[in-house]
Parts: sequence; structure tokens; C-alpha cells
Amino acid sequence: MRGLRLLIASICLTATTGAAMAHPHVWVKIRSVLLFDASGKIAAVRHAWTFDDLYSAFATQGIERKPDTPLTSEQLAPIAAQNMEDLREYAYFTSARAGGQKLGFEAPVDFSAEEHPDKTLTLHFTLPLTSAASAGKAFALQVYDPSYFVDFEFEATDPVTLKSAPDGCSVNYFKPKPLVEADAKKLSESFFSGLSPGTDFGIKLAGRVIVGCP
Repeated sequence: MRGLRLLIASICLTATTGAAMAHPHVWVKIRSVLLFDASGKIAAVRHAWTFDDLYSAFATQGIERKPDTPLTSEQLAPIAAQNMEDLREYAYFTSARAGGQKLGFEAPVDFSAEEHPDKTLTLHFTLPLTSAASAGKAFALQVYDPSYFVDFEFEATDPVTLKSAPDGCSVNYFKPKPLVEADAKKLSESFFSGLSPGTDFGIKLAGRVIVGCP
């Protein structure tokens, strides 16, 4: 096993033992595209997750490569496919709401993995919504690991873009609020104690994307 399959196995182990190692262990930078359909509704979310250099090296270890040449999408295809299967149980760490109602996703499509010249790894995949959603009452998107084993953070520039959106639609990204003193202390202690800060801690450090359309 390699890639996120090992990551998910680690999450399962720590969840069952109740004592995860210091958090987080993996850092992911996100860029997302919200895809609109012909009726002006949001039909899917297209993710690009770029992993930190240490985890990227871990995920691709053992794959035969040419010196100073990034791995090809064909070489990385088995990793991408396995990741999609393993992430299903965790709803792809993606949460979406429209008009205050939680939305569901279909199985991912158009998935692939890409290695950059600096050897960091990016996972690309599209999550179609079970039913296309109107952004007329605000559409909210978050990406986070509840256990905070993985630190997901949107990129500083162009974190989310809209494709085929109707005129007048807007997108805003809101960084997470600073932790209250008690939570900051709990997070700090987790790094020294080797214990998880809590199974619902990730949402406290998750940014929020809000899309609104006329």
C-alpha cells in the first residue's frame, strides 16, 4: 500500500486505539473549482490537493523513476485510483451545504495524480454533487479532517474559482477564527503528549468558502 491508503490506515488505527500521535502528520494545500451546470447551479467540486514534501516522498517511494524526471500520470494512476477508493469512507474530507442543508456527493470522477519538479504530489479529482445546488441562498464548502491528523489549508492565492457561473456570482474565502484559549492549550498539549486533540477538532481549524449568486 502507498499514498493516502496508508494515511487512511493510520487514521483508522488511531481512531480505534484512541491515542493518535501528535497532530497533524500530513499537510495539504488545496485549490478547488466549483463547476456550474447549464441551469446555473453548482454541480461539482474539482479538487487539487498538494501534499507536503515529506509525505509526497513517502507516498511515491518504491516507484521506479528516471533521475531528475517527475513521475508520469500513468505511473501514478494506481495511487490515484486507490486513494479514491479509500477516501470514500471519509466523504473525501469535503463538506458542502446550500441554504443550511448538508449536501451529498457521488463517486469521484476525472481523478489523477501529478508529481511536480520539486517532487511534491498533487491529487486531482472531481466530486459531483448528488443533486445540483443553487447558490442563491449561499453555498458553503469546507475541507477538513475531523481528527486533525491531516492539516488541510486553502492556498493563499486563488484558493477557489468558479467555472461557468452565472453573472453576478461571487466567492469568498474565510480563514478559521483563532482558537479560544482552552482549544489552543489542548492543541499544544497534543503535540507533547502524543494524544489527539479530539475527534472533532479539525473543523475548528477549517476555513470556509462561501459562494453567492443572484
